[in-house]
Parts: sequence; structure tokens; C-alpha cells
Amino acid sequence: MSKVILITGGSSGIGKSIGDFLTQKGYIVYGTSRNPKNYTNSNFNLVALDVNNTATINEAVQTVIDAEGRLDVLVNNAGVGITGAIEEIPAEQIQHNFNTNFFGPINVIKAVLPQMRKQQSGLVINITSIAGYMGLPYRGIYSASKGALEILTEAFRMETKDFGIKFTNIAPGDFATNIAAGRYHAPVLKDSPYTKYPNVLKDIDEDVSSSGSPIAVAKKVHEVINTKNPKIHYKVGAFMQKFSIVLKFLLPDKMYEKLLLNHYKL
Repeated sequence: MSKVILITGGSSGIGKSIGDFLTQKGYIVYGTSRNPKNYTNSNFNLVALDVNNTATINEAVQTVIDAEGRLDVLVNNAGVGITGAIEEIPAEQIQHNFNTNFFGPINVIKAVLPQMRKQQSGLVINITSIAGYMGLPYRGIYSASKGALEILTEAFRMETKDFGIKFTNIAPGDFATNIAAGRYHAPVLKDSPYTKYPNVLKDIDEDVSSSGSPIAVAKKVHEVINTKNPKIHYKVGAFMQKFSIVLKFLLPDKMYEKLLLNHYKL
């Protein structure tokens, strides 16, 4: 029996790449979008879901269960980027980022758990970020929201292990997607004391646009789905991006901070 997969944020970027790849592999795939009618050329089913609206979350999950009778895998992929000096990011934008990147995934997980518990099986894959392993300058809010989701996964694994439900994280590095277009950028203020922010922002966008294809994340998702006992954490990205996490745990804090300062020319 083909597994039934639900992917949040499945209309573009990493989510669409995952959906297309899993569809080619013969899975029954449902992606989500706030406005699925805008994406008529999708290779898999798209259902309406806004991770900031619990009513749409519950309705989308029920739609999949009604249609297929089960739900085997949730890929929590929907998320938004945010950049800026923390002091200059409006409070409502910080709240919005955590609503989308952290509280939204929690609510989607809550919606699928009863069905997975009923089945005595299920897999939740949270798409986090390598940025979630470290506090990056001018990306601190994004790092914090993704880091929070990483830690949450560890707790969920232990709480749900008796129900046959498995949890794991996949942390991508930079990939060539349209995330920069949807990212909130704190405005560059003429009288801002954070004079280095514009150059860091330019480097961040260049890193994303010159990165590899998100198909690497899709292949990792497929590998994890077919792993009997998934690990807690997976990383996908360029060697130095993944190695930066190793260095974080090996080096003294201030030495690691110095490496980041040099990297961002701060």
C-alpha cells in the first residue's frame, strides 16, 4: 500500500521539490497552500491550509483522512525567513515568524497525532534549518524559531514513542529557492547604528541564489521515510554548512563566535 504523505508549504521551493519527488516514487502526496487555486500545474494534490489558522489545519488534515483513510507521513515544511537587527525588527514580525515557523507546525502535529495514534504508526518530519543550530547575526529570529522546532522534536519523540509514531528533523542549509522573495527584511534605516546589516543581507541573498537544488532535501526525505528507525537529526547542505555544526560543539564558544564574525565580516 502506498504511503499517504502530507507536506505543508507544498506549492513552491523545498516543499514542491519534495512533493514532486515522492509522487514520482509512487507515494500518495498531498501538499498544502494558502491558495491552492493559484497552482493549477501541480503534479500532486494541493489542499488549502494556512499554518496560522487552526481551522484550516484541521480541515485539511480531515480532507486527507476522508479521502485516503489514513495518514502515514507529515512533512512540516511551511516556513518563512526573516532578517534584520533584532532591535529593529517590529514585534509583530517576530511574532509572525514564530507563529509560522514554530506554533504553526505544533498545531499541524496536534491535528495529525490522533489519526497516527489510531493507526499505531506514523512519521513526522520537521524541516528545520542548519541556521537553527547557531545564533546567526541579523538572522537571529529565524535561527531561534528553527532551533525551537529542533528541540521540540526531541520531546515529541519521547512522548509519542509508545504509539508507534516517529519524529525526526531534517535541517537544510542554503538551497536555490524563492525563500528570499517571501522573507521579511527589516528596513535598512538611514540613521541605523547597524551599518553592517546591508552587506550581510546582500551576502545572505547571494548564498541562497548560488546554492544547489532542493532535490537533495527531497531525496533525504525519501531516505528517512524508508528508514526503520530514523535518527533524531539530519542535515542536508554544503560540506562547510554541515561542518559548522560540528565546529559549534568542538570549539570554545568565543572561538566559534570569532569564526562567525569573520565569515560575516563583522
